[in-house]
Amino acid sequence: MIEWFQQNWLLVVVPLSLFLAFCIIGLWARRVLYNHLDRQLSKSGWGGRDVLIQTTRGPFFFWFVLLGLYVAIAFSSLPEDTKSLIIKVIASIFIVSIIWLLVILSERLLSIYMSEVQNVKQPAKYVMTALRSTLIIVGLLILLDYWGWPLTPLILLMAIVMLVIIVASRDALSNIFSGFEISASRLVKEGDFIKIGSDDAGYVTDMGWRNITVRTPDQNTIVIPNSKLVRETIVNYGRPLKKSEKPFHFYTRLSLKELTGLKATNLIALINILKTAPDSIVYYHTHHFLEEHQYLTPEPANDFALWIGDALDNPVLSEKLANIDTFEYTSLGSLKASLISVIEQYMAENPDIRFTQAERDFHFIKVVNVISPTPYFASDLREFVEVLRKVTIDSLYYHIFESRLRLQKRSNDFSVWIRDSFGESDLADKIDNLVPYTTTIEGLRSVIIQLIEKRIK
Repeated sequence: MIEWFQQNWLLVVVPLSLFLAFCIIGLWARRVLYNHLDRQLSKSGWGGRDVLIQTTRGPFFFWFVLLGLYVAIAFSSLPEDTKSLIIKVIASIFIVSIIWLLVILSERLLSIYMSEVQNVKQPAKYVMTALRSTLIIVGLLILLDYWGWPLTPLILLMAIVMLVIIVASRDALSNIFSGFEISASRLVKEGDFIKIGSDDAGYVTDMGWRNITVRTPDQNTIVIPNSKLVRETIVNYGRPLKKSEKPFHFYTRLSLKELTGLKATNLIALINILKTAPDSIVYYHTHHFLEEHQYLTPEPANDFALWIGDALDNPVLSEKLANIDTFEYTSLGSLKASLISVIEQYMAENPDIRFTQAERDFHFIKVVNVISPTPYFASDLREFVEVLRKVTIDSLYYHIFESRLRLQKRSNDFSVWIRDSFGESDLADKIDNLVPYTTTIEGLRSVIIQLIEKRIK
């Protein structure tokens, strides 16, 4: 071995010297180049400076090592077949290192930019996976081509697979890209109250890479694909308004009508029955008109006034009873007393008409109300408005009209909640002062919505 080295030392020393020279040049070049690069990038203020320098610094020297090996092998006395094989291996290692560097560098740079966009953790994960897969596939194709493998069948197979994947996941891809668009624009954020189209409305509770989750005022959770969100018209009302400690729970009621078997044929019989009639009878004959004929612009009428005017043909007394504003009374007892007082006073002034027989009998009807909760809650005025658009006429009637009798004061459930929860006395007073007889219940709904929206804008 020593004798061979003495005779062929140049065959060893020259390749080794070349290899060491390239290693030294690599160290020097890396120091000079990266010092210059660091100064230039520091001036530009680019956020990826540290990532670029730290990621490429090690591979840069490694490439000089590979280059030194390549030159050393080329100048060595190895057989040509062996040289060719080793050089191919070195070139393959170089290609792999380039691809791997691009994978690591792209992932780190992408992470920097994705961190500036909210709610894209899941989409970023899939983008990084796709990017990594693409670079690895490209590197693999380059290696196969370098080693002389046939690529046409492989490329055709990969194209077919990719086409199948794209077709099968077109909806998911659409949602992913739409999610990027929504997140990048920041038009919608978690906690915002949004209205989608003309139907769905609520607070955004979660934003994912494929869909967003919205909590509606009826306490349901709806999941909306991002692609649909992009296509629909979205009204974003922004962050929540002041929250009520006690959400408003909307109720509704069903009225069951029942004939009592009581009837009157004249005023004296009407008075006698009315004096002992329970509140359920008084309520029906003084309030049902507004509810049952809500699509009309109602007049302040009641069944007693209508019967006296039509059946007894007494327009004077009928008008006196019709002029009693039932909405002004906070108890059915006081309303009944006013009705009796007006009739008795008229009979005292006109005693001849008290026993006048009517063309048809007045049949007394009582009402039984069945109260039931709805699924709708409102924690702030924005939710309250959206629920107000959806609830039925029965719910409005319960909270606006029946509440005065239940609370026994000149107010309603809506005004009481708005005043107590938010201190909005002016808004509550405006709702209290609305005159229900100048519009339909639907018109009353619209006016209340307009008053609240004007306040929360």
